[in-house]
Amino acid sequence: MREHTTLYIDGAWSEPVDGTVLELTHPADGRPSGSVTLGGAADVDRAVTAAARAFRTYSRTTPQERIALLERVLTEFDRRAEDLALAVTEEMGAPLTLASGAHVPGGRFQIATAIEVLKEFAFTGLHGDSVIRHEPLGVAGLITPWNFPVLQVAGKTASALAAGCTVVVKPAEIAPHSAAIIAEIMEAAEVPPGVFNLVHGSGAVAGNALSSHPGVGVVSFTGSLATARRVTTAAAGTMKRVHTELGGKSAHLLLPDADFATAVDSVHQWMMSMTGQLCSAPSRTLVPRARVDEFLAALVPSLEALNIGDPRLPETGMGPLASHAQWETVQRYIKLGLESGARLVTGGPGRPEGLEHGHFARPTVFADVDNGMTIAREEIFGPVMSVIAYDTVEEAVAIANDSDYGLAAYVVGADIDRAREVAERLDVGYVLINDAEFDWTAPWGGYKQSGNGREFGPAGVSGYLETKVVRGG
Repeated sequence: MREHTTLYIDGAWSEPVDGTVLELTHPADGRPSGSVTLGGAADVDRAVTAAARAFRTYSRTTPQERIALLERVLTEFDRRAEDLALAVTEEMGAPLTLASGAHVPGGRFQIATAIEVLKEFAFTGLHGDSVIRHEPLGVAGLITPWNFPVLQVAGKTASALAAGCTVVVKPAEIAPHSAAIIAEIMEAAEVPPGVFNLVHGSGAVAGNALSSHPGVGVVSFTGSLATARRVTTAAAGTMKRVHTELGGKSAHLLLPDADFATAVDSVHQWMMSMTGQLCSAPSRTLVPRARVDEFLAALVPSLEALNIGDPRLPETGMGPLASHAQWETVQRYIKLGLESGARLVTGGPGRPEGLEHGHFARPTVFADVDNGMTIAREEIFGPVMSVIAYDTVEEAVAIANDSDYGLAAYVVGADIDRAREVAERLDVGYVLINDAEFDWTAPWGGYKQSGNGREFGPAGVSGYLETKVVRGG
C-alpha cells in the first residue's frame, strides 16, 4: 500500500491545506493499493510562491550549474529506476517489462537529453548589431497525464529546469506514485528549495488553480482535449504561454506494397502492448481493399494469442486499463462500433476469459469501418482498432487527413521514396515509416486539435524560454 499524505513544497514535505483523500485501486484486480491526499488552491498558491521566490536566483544560474544539477538528478533517477517501474505498474497497469523497458528509460532519456542540450544551447546570439537573448519564462506549471507518468513528469521538468525555470508539478490524481518518487529524487539530488514543487490534486481544483495563477509564466499540459480547453481558458486571464499535447486518432497507412509483418509489429508495439493507452496509438489502419482479408489473417491470430493478465508477471504482453472509468469508456465505444454496423473481427465487449477482476479489455478489431463512424473519429484510448479499406493512395491520404486530430501517423511500404512522399502529405506532427525507431530528441507535438507547442530535445527547452532583443551600449 502506498500512502501519499504530503506535498513537496519549497524543499520540504508538508500536509495539504485541503486534505481530501482519494482512495486508489490496483488496475489488475481492483483491490485497494493506497491513497493520495489531494491539495487545493491554497496549496498551489504556496507552491507557486515558493517557485517564484526560487526563480529569482535559479534563473540566473549558468548552463554549467544547471548541467551539474541535472547530472545529480540523473544519478538519483538511476538509483530509483526499479522503484519507478514498480510504481508505474501499480498506478496505471503497464506490464512491468514495459514499465522498466520503456516508461522509465523514456524519462531517463529526457533528463540525459536536457543535459546534452544545455552543453550546446545558444542562450545568447547576434542579429546584426542586436543582441538576442533567450530567457526563462518564469514559474512553469506542469500538468501531467496518467498514461506516461514518469516520462511526462521527468521530461517536462528536465526541459524547464534546463531553461532556467522553476516548476510546480501537478500529476494525474490516479497516478501519484511515480511523481512522488521523482520528488524524492529531486530532494536527494539537493535541488534547491522551491525549484521543484509537487502538488497532488484534481484537475478541476489544483489544475485550474495552477493554470490561472498569476505567478505562473508558462503551462505545459498533456491530456485530453476537453481538459486542455479548460486549462487554456483558465490561463487566458493572465495571457501566459500554454503548451498542450493532446489526443490523436492516428492513421496506420498500409501502402499497396506494404509488408504486413511490419504492420502487425507496429500494432503490437504502439497499440496493444500499451493497452491502447497512447495518444499516438495507430487506431485507424488503412488497408488496400484487395488486401484487407490478407491483413486480418496476419493480424488476428497474433492478437488472439496475446498473453493478457497480471502486469507484474514477466510473460504478460498486455495489461489492464488504468481505471474502471476508462474500462467503461472502452466498453461504450465497442458497443457503438457494434451498433454502427462495423464488422467485429475479434475481441468485443467484456473482459478476456479468465480475467473476471480488474480493468482488462479484449483486443478488439473492427473491419468494414467507414471513416465517419464514431469509432473512427473519436479517441478511444483502449485496445480497439478500426480497419478502413481504400481503393487508391490518394483516397488513403484523404482519409488519413480527415480527422480533427493530427498527432502522429504510421506509413508502411516497400518503396521508401513513395512512403516518404505519402508521409510528407499527412497533416500530423510525427510520422514513423516502416516501424522506424522513435527519436526521443526530435520535436514531439501535433497539428490541429492534437495541441500546440513541441516537447523533447532542444525544442522542449525552447518552449520554456522568452526572446529579448538588446540594442545599443
